[in-house]
Amino acid sequence: MKETDFIEQHKKKWTKFEQAFESQSNDPEELSELYMDITDDLSYAQTFYPKRTVRVYLNQLAQRVYTGVHKQKGESIRRFISVWKTSLPLEIYRSRKSLLFALVMFIIYAAIGAFTTYIDPEFPRTVMGDMYVDMTLQNIQDGNPLGVYESESQIQMFFMITTNNLKVAFMTFALGFFFTIGTHLLLFSNGVMLGAFQYFFHSKGLLITSFLGIWIHGAFEISAIVLAGGAGITAGNGLLFPGSYTRLQSLQLSTKRGLKIMLSLVPFIIAAGFLESYVTHNYQLLPEWSKWTLIISSFALIVFYYVIYPTYVARRHPELVDKEDVAFFKPNLNFDFSKMRSAGENLADSFRMYGRIIGKITRINLVIILPVSLTLIILQLINHYEDQQTQYWYDWVSQLSFMMGYAFHNLQDVIVLFFWFLTFSFLFAGVYWSVKTYEEAFSWRSFGGFLKERIFIILLANSFLILLTLVLPWYLLMLVYFFMPFFYLNGATVALDEVGKKGRFRRGFRYSKQHYGNTLVILMLLTALVFILSQPIAFVLSMHDGWRDEPMIRDLLDIVADFTKRVAQIYTSDYMFWANVVRQLVYLIFLLGILPLVAITATFGFYSEQERTEANGLKKAFKNFGKRSRTQEMEADFED
Repeated sequence: MKETDFIEQHKKKWTKFEQAFESQSNDPEELSELYMDITDDLSYAQTFYPKRTVRVYLNQLAQRVYTGVHKQKGESIRRFISVWKTSLPLEIYRSRKSLLFALVMFIIYAAIGAFTTYIDPEFPRTVMGDMYVDMTLQNIQDGNPLGVYESESQIQMFFMITTNNLKVAFMTFALGFFFTIGTHLLLFSNGVMLGAFQYFFHSKGLLITSFLGIWIHGAFEISAIVLAGGAGITAGNGLLFPGSYTRLQSLQLSTKRGLKIMLSLVPFIIAAGFLESYVTHNYQLLPEWSKWTLIISSFALIVFYYVIYPTYVARRHPELVDKEDVAFFKPNLNFDFSKMRSAGENLADSFRMYGRIIGKITRINLVIILPVSLTLIILQLINHYEDQQTQYWYDWVSQLSFMMGYAFHNLQDVIVLFFWFLTFSFLFAGVYWSVKTYEEAFSWRSFGGFLKERIFIILLANSFLILLTLVLPWYLLMLVYFFMPFFYLNGATVALDEVGKKGRFRRGFRYSKQHYGNTLVILMLLTALVFILSQPIAFVLSMHDGWRDEPMIRDLLDIVADFTKRVAQIYTSDYMFWANVVRQLVYLIFLLGILPLVAITATFGFYSEQERTEANGLKKAFKNFGKRSRTQEMEADFED
């Protein structure tokens, strides 16, 4: 039968089927019968019209209804119960060593805090601040030692405390990816603070009073921090100890396990916020027995769900204990450069390419970019030594201006800014070469030849974009945000195109103009990405109140800088200088991690516009037309 006759004969039935499926009041029996007819027609089309549009249409039609006909009701509820009943306890059992290790280390850190307070009664002022200690001493004199918990309205306390506890728990977990070092720092900070706090009250003869007040909510709150630390160590260990898996597979498995543990903590963190706001807030009104009952019950619930029940589930399902949900990992497929990509496809392929060439980029950064960058930072620290003796209101803005030289205080700033321009141009050139040779092994000779041939024109092409970003203050960058796409593809075009030098510059401007919309979307997405990724490390909106150093939201960088200042105070009076050195190093590492992604997106943007203009991929497809296998279907046969 001819295809046209086949369509003519069955199109009314297919139309009826679409209308019945989309109708809210369709007859299940009629829909099922029509579905059976559709599958028969699809089978016929696959046999006689395998490469025709009708096969694709019928395949889509059948797929649309399959889930509706065979959908299992209530699956989401059963799945939710199964996660909390079986899946989460099993993940907790598998991570039991990391969780126990976090608990032991936290107890040791708390003991350190208590012992240090025993040796030096003034130590609590170091970890909790003079203001808090003085306020507590005043409350003790007033006969209300835990009066700090009565200072806010209950609803306001609940939201503030719960938000802060969720942030601390998430940071404790997320920082485990930095080889678990960040997790240990937060466990150390909280453990020492807890030990010092409790011994402080013990020294005042109020240990039981403080225990009964604090641990009403602390049983859940402190347990959540410790368990989040265990989850962070679990995630970080996947990177450190991959075992028989690749590091990527091991990291994915450990991250999923850690995230599941974090999911289980959310109800306890919310409960801790509720207890602190509505129960601890009124602790003086409660009888002693009720406080003991709440504390013991809270600890019993934690022990049951995180110790007893996981062991029970593991013994009941021993076949599941060692079963790993290993996701399917796509091999490093070749990238099709003769493809026009949307903004979303550009970003997705850019991340894949980044993972593919990160070894090359890291080698170039370690040998060339990092030494030069550190030299420039040292020169600027010497140049602005006096300026580094203070804590700035908007820290990252001030530190970057001193690092890069765009504060323009003296001639050295201008010279250093020029060398930063050269450094970033070399970084971008390294990325362009890495993308171009992503299938080849690393070769200094190949990279050197690329630089010799193209570095000068890359410097010229990137000059406006890089200098515009470096020279203008951060608050003015938003004003030129919509002009940056006009120059975004220049560097990639002159680095990767094969026409003459003058032709490359003309194409760079033309391609940038043609790609304006996609570039703008990519820039916005990258900005959002940088904002999100930077939050646990260096909160973008964190503002410091001068010498008091009290940011709106304390992040990891604040904690590390605080620690650096306390250590530096022992050896020198220039402690703020060393804290700012640490901040600049963190900002440098972040820049070296983000900028290659920017260059890769520009590279894929160039290839998209090249294909749009020259249609090389289409020409190649025409050459291969009619050369498909007669015995095997190819990927193109299944494209819609």
